[in-house]
Amino acid sequence: MKFMKYILSSVACLLVLTGLAQKKPRINENKKAVISSVDSKYDALTNLSDQIWSFEEIAFQETQSARVLADYAESQGFRVTRGVAGIPTAFTAEYGSGKPIIGILGEFDALPGLSQKTVPTKDALNPGAAGHGCGHNLFGVASLGAATVIKELIETGKLKGTVRFYGTPAEEKYFGKLWMVREGLFADLDVCMDWHPSAEIKADVQSSLALVDFIVEFKGQSAHASADPWNGRSASDALELYTTGINYYREHIKPTVRIHYDIQDAGKVVNVVPDYARIWTRVRDTRREGMEVVWKQVERIAEGAAIMANVDYSIRLVSGVHEVLVNRTGGAALQKNLEYLGGIDYTPEETDFAMAIQRATGKEEAGLDATIRPLLETQEHPMGGSTDVGDVSWVVPTIRLGATIAPIGTPWHSWAVVACGGMSIGHKGMIYATKALSMTMVDVFENEGLRQSIQAEYAERKGDYVYKGIVPDGAPPIAEANE
Repeated sequence: MKFMKYILSSVACLLVLTGLAQKKPRINENKKAVISSVDSKYDALTNLSDQIWSFEEIAFQETQSARVLADYAESQGFRVTRGVAGIPTAFTAEYGSGKPIIGILGEFDALPGLSQKTVPTKDALNPGAAGHGCGHNLFGVASLGAATVIKELIETGKLKGTVRFYGTPAEEKYFGKLWMVREGLFADLDVCMDWHPSAEIKADVQSSLALVDFIVEFKGQSAHASADPWNGRSASDALELYTTGINYYREHIKPTVRIHYDIQDAGKVVNVVPDYARIWTRVRDTRREGMEVVWKQVERIAEGAAIMANVDYSIRLVSGVHEVLVNRTGGAALQKNLEYLGGIDYTPEETDFAMAIQRATGKEEAGLDATIRPLLETQEHPMGGSTDVGDVSWVVPTIRLGATIAPIGTPWHSWAVVACGGMSIGHKGMIYATKALSMTMVDVFENEGLRQSIQAEYAERKGDYVYKGIVPDGAPPIAEANE
């Protein structure tokens, strides 16, 4: 009897699994072709990402990273334009002609001070150097890989239109896309694709935080700190009053607001009244209009601090970004392709590596999340980070993906992400993203109705808002970045 129940149970399970298999969505020949092409490029793409990982180049200094990506694009038959928008490390790579024109974004800058070996404990490869703590060595390569397999379909006549890859530098500090948007480089796109390394796989239909960066400088009068301090006017006093004002203000801002600062100069020696001080300030909110209110109040706090310390002050805008304008129609199209691809399979060694990272960072040893997240409802006020993709999304409808490249709970912008990005866990997430992006691009190229629906949602969400970038006049701050 027990044996019979076992047989019936096994048959039932087999029927369920068969049914699930039959429900897996079918894909057309173009999608099969891009999956096969991505698989054939596994070695070339992972080698490219490992090169960028090893370069460890920060904002506006990504000379080698931009070069190897642009060189690869040229080798694949793209028309490459280097140094766009006045940025030596920004470029575009285009193939095809006519409409639709589908763009895809790629980033490749690293973060200062995060150099790390591909080991699951903190161990700098080059002490003091930068590292890819946000996985951007994978980001640009996956996007260019997706553009390349779409280019192959255009080349053989299986798709019509134009594919354009954007090499976008300096996302981590200066937000290079702002100057590219200002130059009108996205103005003719029908749809833009984007992805970002993550600890989960999802069609990203959540927004981000609007942000502004500015530098406050205080200038006073130096004097001997003991012999004649009354002859001094301390810029450092003003800076301290400024930060005190910000910290008292925190009680009276909405929970969606974030204020950060980095004291860059507050004097050199203890026995001199400092005549100069400088602080980099950042304000965020889930809505641009909310961020702007706090921004202006924090600037007034700087004025008040200067008055109290009897010093002069100045404020210089670095840049700012909009929150992401979500496109759920594009997200739903991407979701179907994720469900077809399924999750990512990891070896026992990769799982052990992930758990070792979790031990080292004080997280639960839960391993890697390779499941497909459902398409979530878009939150009214999501919390998290900021990105200059937000500005792109206000000038062209943008479809966004997250793909797993690091363990569950991994601290982002940390050595742990750098470690994963230079080995097979990161490689698998990158290749997965390449497939998902290129399959969705096939949908967008082939389906005019889908493009129209994506654009209709974009127009409705944007409403009558006229986009204006939060970017200073003049050239990008290349010289400042290289100081």
